[in-house]
Amino acid sequence: MTHDGTPRSTALHTLASHCRAVTEARWFAIMAFALILANAAVLGVETYAGVVQRWHDELKLIEHGFLALFTAEILLRAGAHADRPRDFFRDPWNLFDLAVVVCAFLPVVRENATVLRLLRLARVLRAARFLPQLRVVLVAVARSVPGTMSFLLVGTLLLYVYAMVGWVFFADDDPEHYGSLGRAVLTLFLLMTLDGLGDAVRAGLEISRWSIVYYASYVLFASFVLVNVLIGVVIASLDEAKDIERDEDGGGDEGEGEVERAEAPDTSERELRHRIAVTRQALDDLETSLARTPAARPHTAEESAPSP
Repeated sequence: MTHDGTPRSTALHTLASHCRAVTEARWFAIMAFALILANAAVLGVETYAGVVQRWHDELKLIEHGFLALFTAEILLRAGAHADRPRDFFRDPWNLFDLAVVVCAFLPVVRENATVLRLLRLARVLRAARFLPQLRVVLVAVARSVPGTMSFLLVGTLLLYVYAMVGWVFFADDDPEHYGSLGRAVLTLFLLMTLDGLGDAVRAGLEISRWSIVYYASYVLFASFVLVNVLIGVVIASLDEAKDIERDEDGGGDEGEGEVERAEAPDTSERELRHRIAVTRQALDDLETSLARTPAARPHTAEESAPSP
């Protein structure tokens, strides 16, 4: 119970309803997105030393205003989940927004200018919350991490093997590119993008005509096979992210519909039950009337025949 005698659950539900009415409004999303863009613009302006020296106090005041508005926004979003707080913490975007806002109040962060700038820069990433396509891409990148790790493992092994082979055959004649394992790995990593491949092949042919086999096989595996495998992993993750986004949108609508059905009285169902009860009562009355009526006698042929 609250201090005015209202049940606590009812008070939380009322608070959540009022906050949800604000956060789900279109103007609120537009204002939050515009606020993020304005914050990004101010960050860009602060890279000019002359502007910072002249408008230092004003920029500080603007930063405090941004922090206050972002804090109010996250409080409204948290208030919209006052009746079901677990749902607030299940959303990764809510956790990210909360971390960005809360960290700005920590003394350690506020005293470190570099960390504070990075934290303010992280606010720009919140724009993905209001851009569904960008949100899908970020989710796809996150889901492609396991497959990307496998790609990096195979790619590292391929680079190591070819770097060792290149060091064995080209170290004496081309020490600038293959003089050590590190230089050979760097050379082959750049060749993975096909940048400078022509110069590398010409330099290799001056050493040995068999170098064409070395470069051709490396380009085949590194640039064509591995890169296409990475693209396939990212595309598969993108499809999964689209399905997740579609399911979350459908699940959210369904969940809201269930809440509305649970809160609002189902008048159609009650009306249907009432009509069924009336129909049953009418059938019972009809059956009682039929039971009280005497059975009709069977008509004989003489009774049915016409009199002369």
